[in-house]
Amino acid sequence: MSLRRNNSCCAVLIGLYLMGCQSDTSSQHTAAGTTAATSKPAASAAPAVWYRQYHTLLPGATDSVTVHLQNLGSGGDAPSIGRVIGFYAGPDGQPFELASSPTGTLDSLVLRDASHAHLNANGYGPVWRLRREGTAWVGTRAGRAVRLQPLSASEGIAFDAQVFRDSVRARPQHPADSVWGRISLHALLPTSNQQPLASNLLHLLRGDTVFAGSAPALPTIWENMRRVFFNDYQEDMKAVFQQMEADTSRASRRPMAMLNYTDERDTYVLWNAGNLLSLGIFNYSYTGGAHGNYGTHVLSFDTRTGRPLPYAAIFRPEAAPRLEALLARYARPSLGLKPNEPLRNALFDETLPVTRNVYLTSGGAVFVYQPYEVAAYAYGEVRVFVPLRELRPLLQPGLPLEEGRAL
Repeated sequence: MSLRRNNSCCAVLIGLYLMGCQSDTSSQHTAAGTTAATSKPAASAAPAVWYRQYHTLLPGATDSVTVHLQNLGSGGDAPSIGRVIGFYAGPDGQPFELASSPTGTLDSLVLRDASHAHLNANGYGPVWRLRREGTAWVGTRAGRAVRLQPLSASEGIAFDAQVFRDSVRARPQHPADSVWGRISLHALLPTSNQQPLASNLLHLLRGDTVFAGSAPALPTIWENMRRVFFNDYQEDMKAVFQQMEADTSRASRRPMAMLNYTDERDTYVLWNAGNLLSLGIFNYSYTGGAHGNYGTHVLSFDTRTGRPLPYAAIFRPEAAPRLEALLARYARPSLGLKPNEPLRNALFDETLPVTRNVYLTSGGAVFVYQPYEVAAYAYGEVRVFVPLRELRPLLQPGLPLEEGRAL
C-alpha cells in the first residue's frame, strides 16, 4: 500500500477527530435515543451531546445492523450538530468506524466510513449524507438510499453524555492577546445507578491503572484536569514570552497560533451489546509544533458485574506467541497490504508485537496501536481485528461474548 493512501486516510481521520473548544464550561446529559435535557451557564449556547443507537439496512445487505452514534458537541455558540463519531459491526463482529466534522446545522449529518477495510485506492471511505426526518436520519450511503431508525430500547448500556469545556488566556494581564489554552472533557456514564460499572468508568476516565476504592465524582475529575492544565499552560507561556522578550534578534519567536494549546479527552463507545461494553478514552494534546499528539486507550467491561476486562482478563498467560502470529496475518488487511506483502511496507518492523491495548467485540478482539508505536505518524492509529474463531483456544473462561452468552 502506498504511503500516499495512508497519508490521505490519516489526514481524514485526524481532521474528523479534532474539535474546537469554547470559552465556557457546560454539561449536557442525554439517555440513548432520547432528547437531551441541557444544563449550562446562561452565557453558553452549546448544543446537546448524545449517544444514540439506530437500526439500518445497508445498501446491498440482507440483514440490518445497529449503528451507534455519538454527538460530541460543536464547541461553538450556534446550535448545530457537532463532531459525530460511531461504529457499526460486520457479520463477524468486526467494528467499522464512522466519523464526521460539524455541518453547522441541526438537520444534516455527513459521515464517512473511516476503517481501512472500506477505503478506496485514494484512502477515502463511503460517505453517508443524511438529513433529519423526525427522529430518524434519511439519505444516502455512497449514493444509495439508507435510513437510520432509532431503536425503541437501547442495546447494551444506555448512557448520559456530559461535556465540559473551558479556556484560559496565556497572559491574563494582556487582554489584547489572541493566545489561549483550551481544554475539554467528554464523558459517558450509565443512565441508571449501575455500580461498580459507573465507578469503574470514572476510574478509566481519570486514567487510573488500578480500579480499586471509591472513584472521584465527574466534576472533581474535570476540576483537577482544568486546574493542572491552566497552571501548566500559563507557566509554559510565561517562560515562552520571557524568552521571546529577551531575544532581541527575535530568533526565538514562534507563530502565535503555535501558542494556542489544546487538551481534549473524549469517551468513545466502541462496542455496546449484550453484556459486553467496550470504551475508548481518546486523548488529544497540542503544545506547539507541527502537529498535536493523540491516542486511544481502550478497555472492555462485563456489564453483568461491572468488571473491567484488561488484556490479562481476556487472554490466557500462554497466548502471546500465538497472538503475535495472528496479528501478523490480520494486520495485512487492516493496513491494506496484500496477503504475502511484507509488514515492513507499512510498519517499522516485520513483526507486530502484542499490545495490551485491546478490546472485545461479540465476534473477536481489536488491538489498538498508538501513532508512532508501530508505524509512522502518517499511518495514524493502527487497529487490527482478530476474529473469535481464531481466538477461542487463547481466551479466559467466562467472557461475555456471543451476544452476552459467556464462553
